[in-house]
Amino acid sequence: MKNHSWIILIFSFFLTLTCFGQNEQKDKMLRETVAKDGQARITIPYKDRKQVEYFSRFLSVSNVNHERIEIVLSPLTVEWFLAQKISYETVKTFDHRSFTVINRLADWESYPSYSQYDSIMHSFPELYPSLCLIDTIGKSINGRLILVLKISDNVSADEDEPETFYTSSIHGDETAGFILMLRLADYLLKNYNSNARIRNLVDNLEIWINPLSNPDGTYRTGNTVTTPVRFNAAGYDLNRNFPDPETPNTIKQKETLDMVKFLREHRFNLSANFHSGAEVVNYPWDSRWWLHADDEWFYDISRKYADTVHLHSPAGYMNFMDNGVTNGYSWYSINGGRQDFVTWELQGREVTIEVHDEYVTPEVQLNSIWEYNYRSLLAYLENALYGIHGTIKDSETGNPVPARIFISGHDKDSSHIYSDSLSGSFYRMLAQGTYDLNISAKGYVGKQIGDVIVTEGQTVSLNVELDPFINPVDTTDTPGLIIYPDPVENSFTLVLPARQSGRINIVIFNSMGVKMADFPEEASEDHPLNINVSGLPGGIYILQVRNKTSKATDRARFVVVRK
Repeated sequence: MKNHSWIILIFSFFLTLTCFGQNEQKDKMLRETVAKDGQARITIPYKDRKQVEYFSRFLSVSNVNHERIEIVLSPLTVEWFLAQKISYETVKTFDHRSFTVINRLADWESYPSYSQYDSIMHSFPELYPSLCLIDTIGKSINGRLILVLKISDNVSADEDEPETFYTSSIHGDETAGFILMLRLADYLLKNYNSNARIRNLVDNLEIWINPLSNPDGTYRTGNTVTTPVRFNAAGYDLNRNFPDPETPNTIKQKETLDMVKFLREHRFNLSANFHSGAEVVNYPWDSRWWLHADDEWFYDISRKYADTVHLHSPAGYMNFMDNGVTNGYSWYSINGGRQDFVTWELQGREVTIEVHDEYVTPEVQLNSIWEYNYRSLLAYLENALYGIHGTIKDSETGNPVPARIFISGHDKDSSHIYSDSLSGSFYRMLAQGTYDLNISAKGYVGKQIGDVIVTEGQTVSLNVELDPFINPVDTTDTPGLIIYPDPVENSFTLVLPARQSGRINIVIFNSMGVKMADFPEEASEDHPLNINVSGLPGGIYILQVRNKTSKATDRARFVVVRK
């Protein structure tokens, strides 16, 4: 027995040495791959959601199912991962060096060199100067321009229209969206004069398209798409780099800072970020377990995108998760994603659209991806045309008012929106239903608009005027304004001075300065007004009269008694 035990021990010892040696060799090869290719894809066994959330804080998780977690390692993260001593498998990647380059603008079945991409982008405004202009979001770490197109019927003007934004390839090795966006820009511009649907989009929206937001990742090795990587030149995953309360200490990259500045300047009403590696429409939240206030609307527009794709694609395409649709957190959680930043911090509405289950789409499949998706790309933009559209303006001057539009019993977690400070316009996309709007602005009396009915595919127009707020508390009565009887039960007579002749607005405040009623009137000193206050509880009130033309303001106190 002793001899047998010793044999087992010796065998175990040599087996351990062998495994250790194999692991050392495996880790060495992983390091070499990362050093040579700029990244390496690996998978580890899936345990539970807590495990995914843990690794998402330190590594770039790219996919999750109930068996494996896929992770992309960069030079910044490979040593941290290896220090965890976790069993892993390396994912074989496609050799992209056989890819050709684009020869002409009309050829969308190959990837352009970076210089060709730059030339294509600049050719759009040259060919369509009345419909298109080019701008720059910023520069990459390596100095490449991050280009963006604006497409609109009055392209040089900042029109009172919803702003939409399409962007792709924030992960540099997810390339299908790159060509999709170039082709979409070409399609919109070429067909503006002949296609009524496209004309409607271009005439009524400001459409911004950024085909390539991580050029250093896509063109890592130079001027052509050869072994592109997920990360920027510094090894950071840009779609884990946006401001997030859960990851406050992440070093913000130049590309991120430039994009954040651009997004803050425009505050797009509707946007989408295009990726590859799966085939699914992913909607907020990515980092929060609870549902967005507009979860029903998000699901509806995502469902519409996927279902439209299904009508024009073979069986099996975009059927991941819920037949092509998923809530982000239900799939796997991430921190620092652009989708949640736009939706939470900027009160925008953004989804992530994964258009191909291969990260770098082979050139021969690019045309198919377009055919499957282009109708959905148009339909998604059309969502910005529906819902509640309106303006908020000063009742006296007609000037625009930057106001908060909050839906009572519905909005939460920054789902409210604001009207534009320059135009006073607002655009609130909503699922079909009936809503109560609460509109407020600093220096103005708030207003409630109830029972606003939203119908799918339709637009409700609201033009709202807010009265400048003049706090009547602790002010004395104005000579010349007469109320009788006082105290009053149900109604009183109001006698106005001559200065209040014409169009006036009457506002009643309680003793705390809260507006209880307001209504317009046509008045003269020869015709006293009867004011009904039967709906007010007993107490002290202040009546304010303001002339719409002269802006003259008069006030008087009165008392309501209830038996």
